[in-house]
Amino acid sequence: MKRFVTMLAALAIGLSASTAAYADKLQDIISKGVVRIGVPVDVPPFGSQDENRNPVGFDIDLARLVGKALGVQVELQQITGANRIPYLLTDKIDIVIAVMGLTPERAKQIMFSAPYADTYNAVYGKKSAAVDSAGKVGTMKIAVAKGTTQDLTLTKMNPDANVMRTEDDATAMQAYLSGQADMIATNSLVVLDIAKKNPGVEFEEKFILDRGPAHMGVQMGEQNLLNWLNSFIYASSLNGDLDALHLKWLNRPFVMLPTL
Repeated sequence: MKRFVTMLAALAIGLSASTAAYADKLQDIISKGVVRIGVPVDVPPFGSQDENRNPVGFDIDLARLVGKALGVQVELQQITGANRIPYLLTDKIDIVIAVMGLTPERAKQIMFSAPYADTYNAVYGKKSAAVDSAGKVGTMKIAVAKGTTQDLTLTKMNPDANVMRTEDDATAMQAYLSGQADMIATNSLVVLDIAKKNPGVEFEEKFILDRGPAHMGVQMGEQNLLNWLNSFIYASSLNGDLDALHLKWLNRPFVMLPTL
């Protein structure tokens, strides 16, 4: 009898371990009725704050569509380019939706969804700056948000470039607008939005850093949640939701992008 009880206990432990192994973030979100999504507030038109300091933008609207499709409440957490991945790794958020580009190095830490918007990163400056490649920046100072794709790419293209790394995109942009930096490395769609708000400032494209489609991010190993997000992006591209967001925030129609 004692031996039988011991066997049952061992079986129970095995079943418990098996159940734990199959527990996943997607089911946790549905069970709790809440999804925590990290969004930017320093990269308009993808994310900024309105006059009442409420988050607004493409990624904020997309995050709310994700919550609606999941049938749960959305808990928005404001993040920057530098802490997008750390917030995922420390389980402060479930999903990152923050105009994040995919790189092989980042893919060692988190998992990326299919792209939901197409953009590119470039270096911009005044027309008088005779620069058309990373190797010709000389001593001119380039503002960039640290840890972003544009920071990593620019550094790789020219390790000796005079780079002014800031805590976030908003600070980098302010450095350029105020004259603290000669140029800025940022997203092509961000520049369009800022240029409209600052008609007296020149934003001539000097050279392209890389193409940077925007992806959502989840913790490594959360395949069920990733599969759901990819299904959501696919369905949203067919039902018109992504097209509506592109027209509202980016002034262009949505173009279907290659899947991973």
